[in-house]
Amino acid sequence: MSIIQLEDLNLIFQIQREKRIKDILIPGSRKFNDFHQDGTVHALNCLNLTVRDGERLAVIGHNGAGKSTLLKLVAGIYAPTNGKRIVDGKISSMFELATGFEMESSGWDNIYLRGLMLGDSPEGIKSKMLEIAAFSELGDFLNMPVKYYSSGMFVRLAFSVSTAVRPDILLLDEVVAAGDAAFLQKANKRMHEMVDISKIMVLVTHSMGAAVEMCNRCIWMERGEILMDGPPQEVTKAYLNNI
Repeated sequence: MSIIQLEDLNLIFQIQREKRIKDILIPGSRKFNDFHQDGTVHALNCLNLTVRDGERLAVIGHNGAGKSTLLKLVAGIYAPTNGKRIVDGKISSMFELATGFEMESSGWDNIYLRGLMLGDSPEGIKSKMLEIAAFSELGDFLNMPVKYYSSGMFVRLAFSVSTAVRPDILLLDEVVAAGDAAFLQKANKRMHEMVDISKIMVLVTHSMGAAVEMCNRCIWMERGEILMDGPPQEVTKAYLNNI
């Protein structure tokens, strides 16, 4: 059984900043900043959340609400400042696609390295390499160092590898743009397949339609806190009524 469990969890960033002329000439001007006077940002504030098998969770809220930070914490990119984080299950993260790529190495080498980083075994990723290559449609370009790839080619490779691993927990941050229109159609089909086979999905989105269509649960976040948790139709309606 897969699970995401966060208990009394806080994530606080320490921000280094230089004093500006405005701070010196206008006392109290720092109150207009997003961080506290001691230079900290409380990105996630006393968060309690449990997501179990079968749940498709949408995360909505304004920019800076802590949505993407929540995904990164679940993925293990950030460690909580305090509180408990329990995540049981193989994770596939569809954000930060460039993470784990070696720019001086070939496309083939990066398929292998990225697959290992995503939790696949050496034998498992080797067995998938030809399928990943075919899906990417990069052909002989896979023999080149990826530093010579165009942005579209790089995204094709990253997407193809990231979606080759069959996850227990799928983390999505908005819609993944994966190159030209023809490839995007194929990528969208692959994404829906991953959603279907994953045990848990967490989707960060600004699209209320996507939240209702793809998910069976929704949380509304603001300032690192969960304001509402419930059926997507109810939560998205409440959110839109408060914009």
